[in-house]
Amino acid sequence: MSDQRADLRSGPLCLIIGIGPGNGEALARRFSAAGYRLGLLSRSTEQSQALAAELGRATAYACDVSEPGAIEQTLAQVRAELGPVESLIYNPAIAVWKSIEEATPDEYEACWRVNALGLAVAAKAVIPEMKKAGRGNIAITGATASKRGGAESAPFAAAKAAQYSLAQSMARQLGPAGIHVSYVVIDGIIDLPRTREMFPERADETFMRPAEIAETIFQICQQPRSAWTFELDLRPYGESW
Repeated sequence: MSDQRADLRSGPLCLIIGIGPGNGEALARRFSAAGYRLGLLSRSTEQSQALAAELGRATAYACDVSEPGAIEQTLAQVRAELGPVESLIYNPAIAVWKSIEEATPDEYEACWRVNALGLAVAAKAVIPEMKKAGRGNIAITGATASKRGGAESAPFAAAKAAQYSLAQSMARQLGPAGIHVSYVVIDGIIDLPRTREMFPERADETFMRPAEIAETIFQICQQPRSAWTFELDLRPYGESW
C-alpha cells in the first residue's frame, strides 16, 4: 500500500452525508481540523471534490440519498477504501413548503426519502462496525419542523418528525453498545450569501453561522459516555420559538 493510501486509512473517519456551502462544508472543516479523515457524500461532487482536495485526507463520493441502493453501494465503497466509520453526520435535507391541500404525494415521498429513509439506510450500514468497535457517533442535523408542523410545512414537518422519532429509537437501542446518537434542532436562517440577499434588513447576529453550528456538533461527538446529549436546540436570540 502506498504512503498516500495508508494515510487515508489511519486515524478516525468521519462520514458527512450532505455537503453544501453551509453546514456540510463547515462540518468537514471542523472535523478535518481535529485530525479526522473524511468521507464526503453529496448528490453532486463539484463542491465536495474541491473541498476534499483543499482539506486533504478526504474523499468525495457521489450519492443520491433518496435511493437506498445508492447509499448501500456508496457506503460499501467507503468501507472498502477508507475503513470503518467512527462518526456519521447526517446532514442532507429536502424541504417542501406547502400545506396539506397543496402538497402532492410525490412531494411527501421525496421529503421522507431524504430525511428519514436515507438516515435509516445510512445508519444501518455503519452500525455493525461501530458495535464491533464498542463506540461511535451518529449525529443528525434536524429542524424545528421535527417538533411542530406549520401550516405551510406539511411534507417537511412530516418527514422531519419521522427523522426525529427514528433518531430517538436508535439512541435508545444503540446507547448500551457505546454508540452515541444525537439530534440537533437547527432553528434559524443559515448565514449564506443567498440568505443575506433574501433578508437584507435582518440583523447580523440573527443569522446562524455554519462554523458555530459545526463546533457544537463536533463537541457533542466528543462527549463522555456518562453525559451524552440526545437532543439540542440551536437558534439565535432573534428567532421566535
